[in-house]
Amino acid sequence: MALPPGLYSGTSSLALVARASAFSVGLLYGSMKLKVLKMTKKPHKVEATAHH
Repeated sequence: MALPPGLYSGTSSLALVARASAFSVGLLYGSMKLKVLKMTKKPHKVEATAHH
């Protein structure tokens, strides 16, 4: 996975920090979205079982 040398070589510490922070933000966003989806799904399930 060798990138040609140029404007963005991906070897600088700033690029590594940016990549790591973008990855962690993506993970955080994914987990939060999953939690919200689970929370919004539960009340509908409770309502459906309460009517029966």
